[in-house]
Amino acid sequence: MKIGIIGAGNIGGNLTRRLTALGHDVSVANSRGPHTLTELAEETGATPVTVQEAARGAELVVITVPTRAVADLPAGLLDGAADGLVVLDTNNYYPQRDGRIAAIEDEGLTESRWTERNIGHPVIKAFNGTYAQDILQRPRPAGDPDRLALPVAGDDEAAKRKVRALIDDLGFDTVDAGGIDDSWRQQPDSPVYGLRAGVDGVTKALAEASPDRPAAFRA
Repeated sequence: MKIGIIGAGNIGGNLTRRLTALGHDVSVANSRGPHTLTELAEETGATPVTVQEAARGAELVVITVPTRAVADLPAGLLDGAADGLVVLDTNNYYPQRDGRIAAIEDEGLTESRWTERNIGHPVIKAFNGTYAQDILQRPRPAGDPDRLALPVAGDDEAAKRKVRALIDDLGFDTVDAGGIDDSWRQQPDSPVYGLRAGVDGVTKALAEASPDRPAAFRA
């Protein structure tokens, strides 16, 4: 699969490492430019590109930048992507880092619904509560009793299936966490956020979530 990754921090960098190891054709971009990604490219075989080029021909685009930075992504970001493009959003809203985003605070939008509005394309939400090191260190074969499960939210069922299949290839189970308007169930400080558990544990944690955003995660 041709994959574009926008953001080369902990999550983006480790997804680049794992996805290239699985044989995917990965292009990776960050806000500082391709010249800052030489080491990651040499390590993984990924192609360093500009943000504007990351989606070119891509079947999957991963957006893994601070939430505040989503609004600054270039217009036409997804132009030139493959038909049937799937966008994977790993972001979380941290007001102390991102500043106050009125649509999230006042309108009650989930982070990923806000991201959709800004990029003009539906997203699938996953990896937002995953420890970056687990992407490298905790993959397990299907059926392993220690295999971790990740919640996956999204409105497009076909796109969600595609992401869930990819996560399975990466060595993790998945749990359907509902639509994007339900993705508050996996936002920071929810029971599933940062949880290292299997399918049953993740399913239980999603069911126990509250839609009230904790004070520490409000502006």
